[in-house]
Amino acid sequence: MTALTHGHILTLSCPDRVGIVHAVSGFLAERGCNILDSAQFGDPDSGQFFMRVHFSAGDTASGDAAAQAFQPVADSFAMDWKIVADAHRPRTLIMVSRQDHCLRELLYRYGNGSLPMTPVAVISNHRDSYRLVAGYDIPFHHLPVSAETREDQEAALLRLIGEYAAELVVLARYMQILSDGLCRQLAGRCINIHHSFLPSFKGARPYHQAYAHGVKLIGATAHYVTPQLDEGPIIEQDVTRVDHTLDADALVERGRDIERMVLARAVRAHVQRRVLLNGNRTVVFP
Repeated sequence: MTALTHGHILTLSCPDRVGIVHAVSGFLAERGCNILDSAQFGDPDSGQFFMRVHFSAGDTASGDAAAQAFQPVADSFAMDWKIVADAHRPRTLIMVSRQDHCLRELLYRYGNGSLPMTPVAVISNHRDSYRLVAGYDIPFHHLPVSAETREDQEAALLRLIGEYAAELVVLARYMQILSDGLCRQLAGRCINIHHSFLPSFKGARPYHQAYAHGVKLIGATAHYVTPQLDEGPIIEQDVTRVDHTLDADALVERGRDIERMVLARAVRAHVQRRVLLNGNRTVVFP
């Protein structure tokens, strides 16, 4: 018997109706593909159906053939779909400013093999992270920005995204607001992280603002970037309790821990193709 070793991941969304799972599983069975795991969700609010299927094929050719032959099935259900090899590690461009805790977490997980991505470059408006990035043998680009140079800086950023064929952009505490046009060009492939106090504590020193108000919960949110600042579809969140014994600096430290963990989990879910957009929300399969 031929070993089923060549894995692929099928993701799809379409209007919900009877027969979708049957059509997908039947299609794969007819081509000798074995379903390793499958998850699906029908949203009663949007009327959309979402599915992620991890399957294996006897050889690479059969997996590629399945991808080519699936279009008629997709057309019959008006699917938005894609099939990729499960070994694919998306080319990822990371952006950072001076705070490097999220960048360090991403690079650490990449280095130990637990985050299946390929970092192609790190871009920063400061030089602080140069040595850290060089230690991973990843190209570093310093793109300083000011109000007068923002348009040129974003043009240079877009050129680098194209030159590196980046499939994903991660804002790992990149403390600059992207223009509406750039957000639209990166729709569905740019992830940001921020503290969870919004909209209550905007602007500088949010943890110090939270401390002054005696908050009892702090947390972080990772989401896709949209022109609506910090309001894109949420991928991952987490919180931790705090109390009166912690000063503002302690809140900052705990906040950094949550931010780096939440961003890493969000990026992992994205690169493993577990996140599907559902309007202003997301479906995140386990």
